[in-house]
Amino acid sequence: MTSRTQNSTQPPHRSEESAVEAEVEPGIRPPSYVGPNAANRAQLHGSLIEVCELGILILGPSGVGKSECVIELVRRGQRMVADDVVRLSKSEDGRRLIGRSPESIRHHIEVRGIGLLSVADLFGPGAVLDESPIDFVCRLEGWSEGRNYERIGLERPVETFLGISLPTVTLPVHAASNLATLVELAARDWKLRQAGVNAAQRLDERLRSRDGMLESPGSIKGEAS
Repeated sequence: MTSRTQNSTQPPHRSEESAVEAEVEPGIRPPSYVGPNAANRAQLHGSLIEVCELGILILGPSGVGKSECVIELVRRGQRMVADDVVRLSKSEDGRRLIGRSPESIRHHIEVRGIGLLSVADLFGPGAVLDESPIDFVCRLEGWSEGRNYERIGLERPVETFLGISLPTVTLPVHAASNLATLVELAARDWKLRQAGVNAAQRLDERLRSRDGMLESPGSIKGEAS
């Protein structure tokens, strides 16, 4: 997940808006900018929302339900930062990733079947943010029967953006999915883990102390009947 610097033959007078180019896999690898500080900026296809005071970057293919998920989270009192296009930059100390929306579409969202909506108009100015640090990544993908989805979650895998690693979960999407609830659960769980509370690890340690362990998805040994 690292950005790539564009060919130096690009005209130096191009604006930041026109300097953005799509990657081979849109929404998977962030495209690069040219110009000053290009190595510290990128743009990708996704949504960004503050959930439980954490900046959650929501990624996934077009049509998977990112915008609908964001709207439901806003309806629950969370705050939207960006939809469809998320611009990334590093904080001044270089330790955190900051996300924002392009000014031209800021605070707007596209919902298929309805069209373009202003989240600030619909839910009030308190429902939106101009920018937010990014703390966690939720990847949405269509359910695949053969996919081995996480069932225990002792640790969170990480993805790297602009040299900054972020914890990540992959959420399968199917007809019964309530994506907003799943994203909110992931955010709450990560806040607990940051405070030293890891439910999966605690259960694993408890079972190991009783000569059992979490061995495979859906399998718990050593539990009393």
